[in-house]
Amino acid sequence: MTQKERMAAGLIYDPMDPEILAEQIPCLEKLQEFNRLGPGDFEKKQAFMRENFAECGENCWFELPFKANWGGRHVHLGSGVYANFNLTLVDDGAIYIGDHVLIGPNVTIITAGHPIEPSLRARGLQYNRDVRIENNAWLGACVTVLPGVRIGENAVIGAGSVVTRDIPANVVAVGNPCRVLRPVGERDREFFFREERIDWENL
Repeated sequence: MTQKERMAAGLIYDPMDPEILAEQIPCLEKLQEFNRLGPGDFEKKQAFMRENFAECGENCWFELPFKANWGGRHVHLGSGVYANFNLTLVDDGAIYIGDHVLIGPNVTIITAGHPIEPSLRARGLQYNRDVRIENNAWLGACVTVLPGVRIGENAVIGAGSVVTRDIPANVVAVGNPCRVLRPVGERDREFFFREERIDWENL
């Protein structure tokens, strides 16, 4: 089995294998071009994501700079995804991001891990586990999502959280490690920030 086949199978593999690098490096070179685009280059940004990501729906917008191990090649985007500045996607494995997901500044989503066994880590070996972020989730500023995690639909992840395990749908979760704080509920239909009420009649 080649190192590329081991990578695809979810096994421990060598990410510096020449066959793997021959595919990865052109992706990173294209990513450099993407990061040179200007704030108003909406169509060019859309075109890059459609051409270079595994999937990209309509009306997705990434503020730049954007970093990704494979330039987004293993990233699957729904529609209406917004990512603020300095998003880092360690996309050695697949990252699935659903519709209308909001991603705050300085968020990191990681699919790659390294064995705890020191001799394997010294050889630079790694493994990948896919990450899934479901529709309408919101990741606050500086959130870190670790390999293999699924974040449920409508979930809100508080700023600075480190998500080490799955988070269910329709909850607010915070902390390091990230834990469910409360469900999304009726109070959230009345107040948008602390005691400030939503003016539904004007929205």
